[in-house]
Amino acid sequence: MRVTRSAKLLLASLFALGLVGAHSARAETPVSIELVLAVDTSQSVDGFEFALVMEGIAGALRDPEVVDRIGQLDGVAVALFQWNSEIDEGYMIPWHLMKDPGSVEAFAAKVAQAERDPLRGFTAIGRAVEFGLRQIAGNAFEGRQKKIDVSGDGRNNRGRSPLVFRAQAKHQGVVINGLPIMTQSSAKSAELDRYYREEVISGPGAFAEVADGYEDFARAFRRKLLREITPVISEGENDGREALAYSSPRGSSASE
Repeated sequence: MRVTRSAKLLLASLFALGLVGAHSARAETPVSIELVLAVDTSQSVDGFEFALVMEGIAGALRDPEVVDRIGQLDGVAVALFQWNSEIDEGYMIPWHLMKDPGSVEAFAAKVAQAERDPLRGFTAIGRAVEFGLRQIAGNAFEGRQKKIDVSGDGRNNRGRSPLVFRAQAKHQGVVINGLPIMTQSSAKSAELDRYYREEVISGPGAFAEVADGYEDFARAFRRKLLREITPVISEGENDGREALAYSSPRGSSASE
């Protein structure tokens, strides 16, 4: 029997709809939080400073209070990537489910052993935010809270501004928090905390936790991580009251 062109188009349309339905119905693991860690590896970050950042993240994950708090949740799905002008997914630590001390240690070990992306480009914060949003949209988890944590020591100076992606983050229900690292170079760090507050962080309860140089990163990251994995006051949608869970430390600011 001859199949007409219109019949072929109809069959193709139905097949496409079937694929969409199958994709939409794919199993996603429910978790309390989806968290993406975005680490600055631009040319302003030297090898010693990169080591301090990764050691600080690994140390914070291994902190007994952090491990205990993660254990009280219904899982924290976490991934880490390095960013500068470009993002090489080959240096990304892919999605990992943390639920107990063993699974937390497994991810912390990967962070501690991670190699640095050799490309030392410019500071493309907007590209980092965009990449983080794509990672949350395309993973195998469904978090009640979805967060991107951007850390860095400078303003966006390459590509689109992070402001461009605020609407997309809101549509996906993603909160963007920041960890600005204040360096001794006044040209690089002048009002960097204010810049993060006004142009990087976004969403209900979003905040910026400031590190007073790379030597202070471990302390600042631990405090930020504890705040990020603390359940919101309400069982419903985060309405901004999460910021009330902590008193504001020196240099820390909540989204206005």
